[in-house]
Amino acid sequence: MRLHRLATFAIALMLGGAALAGPNDPSRFDGTRYLPQKALYDFNFSRPLEGKAAFGYVKNHLRAIKEYGDPKSHIVIVAHGNELHAFSRLNRAAYPDMYEELKALADAGVTIRVCANAARSRGYKPDEFYDVVTVVPAAVIDLAKWQNEGYSYMYAEMFPRLTREELVRQVPELQ
Repeated sequence: MRLHRLATFAIALMLGGAALAGPNDPSRFDGTRYLPQKALYDFNFSRPLEGKAAFGYVKNHLRAIKEYGDPKSHIVIVAHGNELHAFSRLNRAAYPDMYEELKALADAGVTIRVCANAARSRGYKPDEFYDVVTVVPAAVIDLAKWQNEGYSYMYAEMFPRLTREELVRQVPELQ
């Protein structure tokens, strides 16, 4: 009976504390260590340099793994959109630093794959991409392969970033 009263008291304290929390109280930070991750990024962008911009998602993921995750984690990119133009060594003059970006990701352990169907439909042969890229028969079958192996599907959608300052300018009530 005493244990029951103690449990009831503990619950009442927790609920009472929650009742005192409000909209002006700060959020909490959860710095929990993460288990090894297997992440699959689907790249299918309308403009060639959107692939480079989407590398930001992958780099953030790598930084988070380094700080909070397990080094046995693995990230895969499967590309099948117009970013392929920037991934081709034939276009280095138009995208001069793309190789270094791709190489840095590959050196960090990221696997980079390009769809042969998407490449062919854009006028490329499989051997016309950088050496850090592996060309696969089709993105759809490769995406399914990695998902079947337990990789989490990630889509790095590109949209303009809105800062707090820009939001305040757009919404006067926040000033």
